[in-house]
Amino acid sequence: MEVNLLSCDAQRPDRRAIAKCIEEIATSISSSLSNELTAILLEGDAVTVELEDKNAGTALRALRKLKIDYAIVE
Repeated sequence: MEVNLLSCDAQRPDRRAIAKCIEEIATSISSSLSNELTAILLEGDAVTVELEDKNAGTALRALRKLKIDYAIVE
């Protein structure tokens, strides 16, 4: 399942928590890449990540907890 991470609406986003979340939920993403994707997301650009279908519900819940807006790509 592909997900577009659109923006982070948190008043004070936790950069490390977001990077760790992206690293854990996305397939084939290293910690350095997740840090880069986090920086891109917090600058206001959308990021696309691939999720494993079996963990999609948990991953989407984690994104909502971090106040990250997302859109599921069909």
